[in-house]
Amino acid sequence: MIETTVQKNTRLVKILIVVGIGMFGFGYALVPIYNVLCDITGINGKTNLEAVKEVLYQVDKSREIRIEFLTTLNEKTPLLFSAQTSSMKVNPGQYATVNFYAENTTDKTLVVRAIDSVSPGLTKDYFEKTVCFCFSEQTFKPHERKTMPVRFVVKPDLPAQYKTITLSYTFFDNTEKSVKK
Repeated sequence: MIETTVQKNTRLVKILIVVGIGMFGFGYALVPIYNVLCDITGINGKTNLEAVKEVLYQVDKSREIRIEFLTTLNEKTPLLFSAQTSSMKVNPGQYATVNFYAENTTDKTLVVRAIDSVSPGLTKDYFEKTVCFCFSEQTFKPHERKTMPVRFVVKPDLPAQYKTITLSYTFFDNTEKSVKK
């Protein structure tokens, strides 16, 4: 059976439509796939993004955990951003507060969002924040400075092999997205 040019083109168009739909579906599914893989492997140390009531834990004074604080900005975010300290030591079960400082360096109002990460990723289930600027978008007026506290606890059942936890924040400029809402 000999295919005509019209039949070949029709078959090619159908294949291209199926491939296009498949590519869209794959792109749409990437975020859930990424979240599932990161949860399984423990690579991504995203913490809970909602405020949590403080639970009284038994403080383990026999151990100290070093908490390191890292701050970064997305390349297009016009802020100055830093932590009060680069690190602190806490006992598991002991609540601690650290302040972060940010300043809008422009003459425009900015809406920004901080994304947090805890490393090593397997410690994310033992690191609990009760107060955090990452729970919601932050609005900065022109040249406004803010002090933003983060209150956290390292749960006492943290495995003994972990001596250091790194809490990292990256600010992203969401001004254009927020204006369009």
